[in-house]
Amino acid sequence: MDAIRALIIDDSSVMRKIVERSLRQAGVALSQVMEAGNGAEALNLLRSNPVDLILSDINMPVMDGLEFVRRLKAEGLAANAPVVMITTEGSESQVVQAVSSGARGYIRKPFTADQVKEHVIAILNK
Repeated sequence: MDAIRALIIDDSSVMRKIVERSLRQAGVALSQVMEAGNGAEALNLLRSNPVDLILSDINMPVMDGLEFVRRLKAEGLAANAPVVMITTEGSESQVVQAVSSGARGYIRKPFTADQVKEHVIAILNK
């Protein structure tokens, strides 16, 4: 697998770093990691920066992960980049909404590098 460009979207800068570290520990070769604090920031980044993978929290201010996935699809941005949602235990219905809107999978918080590997590597290899 070639090195990939990833976009990590979460309103917590600490969580964005945790996700990045987990990707690296899972053996994902990252050539570039971009970060956004909400879906609106992410859409702005994607308008001028191609990515190979998007990991997005669901619950964020300004634009949440569900609206982000809908807008991403509507604008035709990052069409070939799989979106993996990062969710808390209580948001099962939101995961279903995200997947029906185009997300390819999800990781439940709190997560381990092994869980990231299990979910992300499988999606990247499809």
